[in-house]
Amino acid sequence: MKVFYIVFHKDHSISGYPRIFPSIQNQDEIYSFTLYLSKIIFKIMRIRWTIAFLLLSFVSFSQKTLTLSDAVLQQYRNFYPEHVAGFSWIPGTTEYTYLDQYTKLVKGTVGKEEATTILEIQQLNEKAGVSMSYFAGFSWLSKTEFTVTDGQNFVLYNVQDNTAKSWLVEGENALMNWNKKAVAYTKENNVHLKFNGQDIAVTNHTSKEVVSGQAIARSEFGISGGLFWSESGNFLAFYEKDESEVHNYPLLDITKTPGELNPIKYPMAGQKSEKPAVGIFDLSTKKLVYIHPKGDKDDYLTNVAFSKDEKYLAIAELNRDQNHLWLNLYDVKTGAFVRTLFEEQHEKWVEPEFPPYFLNEANDFAWISERNGFQNLYLYDINGKLKKQLTNNSFPLKSIVNTSPKGDMIYFTATGPKAINTLVYKVDLKGKQTLLTAQEGTHDVIISGDGNYFFDQYSSVTIPNIAAVFDKNGKEIKRLVTGTNKLSDYKIGKTVVQTIPVNGIEEYARIIYPSDFDSTKKYPVLVYVYGGPHAQMITNSWYAGSSLWMNWMAEQGYIIFTVDNRGSANRGFAFENIIHRELGKYEMEDQTAALEWLKQKPYIDGNRIAVHGWSFGGFMTTNLLLTYPDLFKVGVAGGPVTDWNLYEVMYGERYMDRPDENPEGYKNTMLSNKVKNIKGKLLLIHGTADDVVVMQHNLSLVKAFVEAGKQVDFFPYPMHPHNVRGKDRVHLMEKVLNYILEYNK
Repeated sequence: MKVFYIVFHKDHSISGYPRIFPSIQNQDEIYSFTLYLSKIIFKIMRIRWTIAFLLLSFVSFSQKTLTLSDAVLQQYRNFYPEHVAGFSWIPGTTEYTYLDQYTKLVKGTVGKEEATTILEIQQLNEKAGVSMSYFAGFSWLSKTEFTVTDGQNFVLYNVQDNTAKSWLVEGENALMNWNKKAVAYTKENNVHLKFNGQDIAVTNHTSKEVVSGQAIARSEFGISGGLFWSESGNFLAFYEKDESEVHNYPLLDITKTPGELNPIKYPMAGQKSEKPAVGIFDLSTKKLVYIHPKGDKDDYLTNVAFSKDEKYLAIAELNRDQNHLWLNLYDVKTGAFVRTLFEEQHEKWVEPEFPPYFLNEANDFAWISERNGFQNLYLYDINGKLKKQLTNNSFPLKSIVNTSPKGDMIYFTATGPKAINTLVYKVDLKGKQTLLTAQEGTHDVIISGDGNYFFDQYSSVTIPNIAAVFDKNGKEIKRLVTGTNKLSDYKIGKTVVQTIPVNGIEEYARIIYPSDFDSTKKYPVLVYVYGGPHAQMITNSWYAGSSLWMNWMAEQGYIIFTVDNRGSANRGFAFENIIHRELGKYEMEDQTAALEWLKQKPYIDGNRIAVHGWSFGGFMTTNLLLTYPDLFKVGVAGGPVTDWNLYEVMYGERYMDRPDENPEGYKNTMLSNKVKNIKGKLLLIHGTADDVVVMQHNLSLVKAFVEAGKQVDFFPYPMHPHNVRGKDRVHLMEKVLNYILEYNK
């Protein structure tokens, strides 16, 4: 086929080369033919564009629509990217295992060999005489032995000879020390021990108001359990709390006929609190000793840790005002006070969240402190001498991952320069710090026993999931999984994470747009808010920290907007502690300033702004609606704190001080004082069995609205605790979002 071109001259004549139509003799004929040819080309092009349009329409039509039920229930099931579950290094080798569907144990190596299944759960059940559904609580003890536990059954399995031993524990909070083959657990309010075929009652409290072996202080200060083994298993430590002076708070159980009251111990701000102690039980002598606060009886005892040589127990004592900490050392055999290792003070608060991390037989330990404005690592000796500040980062450390066998290297997670990341670093005892994870995102790392390799599973806003093995220098040597976007076939709008200027500070914002977003149209806004301490709504991870119901709501024609305001986590102590003594003030200033930034966008309908949040977010939702009644049209508040006088001692007094010390702050944050301001629609939601934010908060606020002659809506979730979970969560989100769709018009 010859190629030709046509050139139009100024006098409308044409010239062509080469001449392929010799029968056309003059310019007029050529011009007529050109028009004829142009019509044909136009028709062809029109057909092509029609086909392209139909194809695009077909693609659009073929995309699935995400249902709200699927968005709520399937985010971490069907829609979760492929990932590696239960990865573990086999000690002393370059081999590892992971779980296939949690029912098959698969072994691989850092080499090129293919991974193979070495055991299935039914085989373990047959050998151990148990009935487990999956490999729960999996951990390798040695090259040949691993353990699993479902909290009741403890199994030790030998892969060399395919034999198994099992222990059955009929109790709660069970914790095994595999060196000693001893398991500690609780029965009601007492500690028990299963050892050498004996069931030993460590405590024998007849009063239900003395509780041993469980979390204390309402699980604040990093407390998640109440039992602690020494490394070799010769000693067991446990928390104990005397709640005899704590008020009995009634929760109604409607499952009984007639209904019954279920009293819980709930210490409210300014009232009597629990009195803590730490018990130490010696397995060899069966002797039990107790440690009590050195200061006031209601001081806090937390961050319990045994020294490597099992001679000492370290305990952080914090005064009730939470502005003075002592890290104390005690003799494990006698419970006698040995020395105070150091003290920390701050005029606002001191919050210990991590125990001392003992590194070696010399009992040197690492301590995580926020004393210089960010969580950093400090190296101490057993006499309390500061040997070195190991890290000096202007970003917070998040947790210690592991240490080298000799204790001369510490691996830890931190945000790095960008608060939305979770990166992994290592630092030696001379303070040399190295970043292991070069890719920005949210990383979960497991270090091999010799430190030569690490497994890393990570995601980001643009990466669904990657799981791979890296060498100690951070070079990827084996890819295990490259996750895919499970929502690629669905209509899902774009999620944008960015920093925006808020009151002179760059704060992180997340904006979710509908899939058919048109910048020439006007969109209503749903602000999803939490805004409180210890929480971060926006992360550099898949979904960016959001819930899929937000994407569903965006498809209803909404912009979903979230900002991590001052007071939220992972921006340093100064960013967080500005909220002290008047919760909500600066948080709301940031939320409204961020909204003003958003409203400048031409596609935002500033007259249709809704807000929703839960717990502290419920407090923020209600507060925003009542404080800025002309800005917000609709609010849905779940489980809100409405009066900080009614909230628990440990959390409330840290941020607000005691009510008699800060009457003005408590008055300013009491939402019942603002009920006359309401203009928009407000739906209040509460679980009737909520033992975190008791329903008295919402009922007291409703009472204030009634007395003020103001109409609001209230919906209870019978017998649900602080969060509505399971299938009923679909009902909850339908209630929340349909309310906003109905009234934010």
